[in-house]
Amino acid sequence: MSFPKNFYWGGATAANQCEGGFGLDGKGAISSDFTLAGSAKSPRYITYIDKDGNVGKVSGFAPFPKDAKRTVLEDHYYPNQKAIDFYHRYKEDIALFAEMGFKMYRMSISWSRIFPKGIEEEPNEKGLQFYEDVFKECRKYNIEPLVTLCHYDTPLYLEEECGGWTNHDLIDYFQRYVETVFKRYNGLVKYWLTFNEINSLLMHFDFFKGMTEEDKRNIYLKLHHQMVASARAVKIAHSINSEYEVGCMLACPCNYPLTCDPKDILACQKKLQDTFFYSGDVMVRGSYPSYAVSARKRSGVELEFNEKDLEELKEGIVDFISFSYYSSSCVTTHKNVEMDGAGNLVLGAKNQYLTYSDWGWSLDPDGLRYILNVLNDRYQLPLMIVENGLGAIDHVEEDGSIHDQYRIEYLRQHIKAMEEAIDDGVDLRAYTAWGCIDLISASTGEMRKRYGFIYVDLDDEGNGTYNRYRKDSFYWYKKVIASNGKDLD
Repeated sequence: MSFPKNFYWGGATAANQCEGGFGLDGKGAISSDFTLAGSAKSPRYITYIDKDGNVGKVSGFAPFPKDAKRTVLEDHYYPNQKAIDFYHRYKEDIALFAEMGFKMYRMSISWSRIFPKGIEEEPNEKGLQFYEDVFKECRKYNIEPLVTLCHYDTPLYLEEECGGWTNHDLIDYFQRYVETVFKRYNGLVKYWLTFNEINSLLMHFDFFKGMTEEDKRNIYLKLHHQMVASARAVKIAHSINSEYEVGCMLACPCNYPLTCDPKDILACQKKLQDTFFYSGDVMVRGSYPSYAVSARKRSGVELEFNEKDLEELKEGIVDFISFSYYSSSCVTTHKNVEMDGAGNLVLGAKNQYLTYSDWGWSLDPDGLRYILNVLNDRYQLPLMIVENGLGAIDHVEEDGSIHDQYRIEYLRQHIKAMEEAIDDGVDLRAYTAWGCIDLISASTGEMRKRYGFIYVDLDDEGNGTYNRYRKDSFYWYKKVIASNGKDLD
């Protein structure tokens, strides 16, 4: 079999990693504006000032100090504030996407550019106009926008002054925001995603050590409120335009048991339920799965949700499923095993049958085929792969060329796996490679960890011309799209 005739080939970015425009034209702050760069061996830190005027920094994967506020410290570089300056260079970038032949561009709206604090009654017109201009530019080249409503960028005011997503009121603030953009961009955008990698909250249990009962409870509470907000957004979208299609977006933790020890098999099953199906089942089926209560109890958490929330979950099931896939990992109950995932803290046990990137991520196209079949069998909804790519160090030759054969090989193998999954019977509709243009890495804050088909002249300290250059993968992907996935050489 081959890819469907109207398959959406394209690429993906996120506002907080590419847009920049910090504080411009009324934009409000978000947490990543105050986050430093890290590396494969060092986490990213958020800088803050406490109520006594003391400044400090805390890892992004640790509880934030109470009563502290995020702040900018002198002589520190905050890579997300300017990012790659898509805010001023979007026409140039979209023209490059069009040159490759993109059919779809996945991007996000920064909520705080529309409602700077998140609590305003009226939106920021300059923010609304910016995205209208971006969408029109996409339409000029017949590129379909796929728009994420919240990609890790809740307005900072809501986080610091309103308790963030532990506060049920954020559902109403989110409603005002989504109603605004659904109405404004009616006719320009058809496909929407609610929250990026919404289940990533559940992965905090692996990243944070020594969490309190309150920390654990808050994770489940935040996720619940986001899933209710997502369901409400689906219902609102359909009431505004019956042709709107709204999907969920899940971080796909493809896990294997490390050994055939039955305890490893069971542990792997539980991990899949606790970190993936927990969210997927709610957003696709409209209710909490039977194992959800036991999952919370294993974390020492007991929660009761109000009936109105549970009813909203039923009324707002998604139209399709989108997900990110980069690598796989292994689950084991055994001690003293080698771990992987250096560039994203620790994900799990290392798989001896796979090779790994410089950031500790496995290279496993078969895992993509596997998870496509799992999702297809479980949910029977259209699927979109909206993040997939290889973070690597690129070198610019004297003539300005960038020979990224390693990226081409990674993508080639994963596209082959997609085709095999389609042959298996999977209903796959789209593929938007992550970081189609180099951008700030979410996990490490680096530029040297590059994903793009387009090279951006910017280093880890913020130095560079910001000029764009085509890599070898640019021309290769152009050929892939033109042949609808047939020419992978």
